Amino acid sequence: MYRVILLPLDADLSTLRQALWAHRIGHRITEEREGQVLWLVDPAQQQAMLTLLNQWQRGEPLMPEKGKVPRGAGGASLSHGMALLRQLPVTSLTLALCILVFAALGLLGDAVITALAIVPVGIVGGQPVPESLGAGLASGQAWRLVSPVLLHFGWMHLIFNMLWLWVFGRQVEALHGSRRMLLVVLLAALGGNLAQYATGTVLFGGMSGVDFALLGYVWLMSRRSPGSGFFVPQMLVVLMLGWMVFTMTDMAGLVGFGNIANEAHLGGLVVGLLLGWYYSRHARRQP
Repeated sequence: MYRVILLPLDADLSTLRQALWAHRIGHRITEEREGQVLWLVDPAQQQAMLTLLNQWQRGEPLMPEKGKVPRGAGGASLSHGMALLRQLPVTSLTLALCILVFAALGLLGDAVITALAIVPVGIVGGQPVPESLGAGLASGQAWRLVSPVLLHFGWMHLIFNMLWLWVFGRQVEALHGSRRMLLVVLLAALGGNLAQYATGTVLFGGMSGVDFALLGYVWLMSRRSPGSGFFVPQMLVVLMLGWMVFTMTDMAGLVGFGNIANEAHLGGLVVGLLLGWYYSRHARRQP
């Protein structure tokens, strides 16, 4: 995401925002100490945004005429979608892999689970018999340290995890790049999976540990480095952390939310907070 301009805190940007969306110009507005910052998603639309911004400052009409393609949005949704895919390859690929694995799980069943579980799983007498993590690593199956995050065991499990992956992941990748996003995903998957395995559980899965890592990273960046462009509503932070705590209680099982990988959530969150603390500290030291 690209910083375009700093506007006064008391400026009413509602008309400008409505016009930007009408012209299909992806953007965000963050409120900081010195003012409101306008951010652009696709750099190819910079001229279109600046044109609208100048018109808004002069008090001229901003909305596109009916029946006409919005100025600067040439190629419309397809080109904008392709730009997002080019800008967010790690987030997009991770999301796509989870969907493909979910589809494969529906078609192939337990074969997918045994291939992606944190430990190798054999079948003896028709029953799954898990091996040790050390045995899997000794046989060269290092992918198992992260692959459980691709497993989802129901539509709601998949949908909610992909929603938060997209909400937080695209911020990290757009503002800090694909390498940083990949680092957060891999370390969060590793930390969350190992934390869950340490409890004695071997058959688990889901991207939620990574989602909590991304939440922690985005939240700390937004708090410790306000000029970075990161933003997450405080109420959303409270709700997600409250949900994590709730699922750790006996009440969760009573209302039908049993068998949740709580340690993976906590492990991922710790990884995200540590990375967010480190990189926000680095950002604050920069002149």
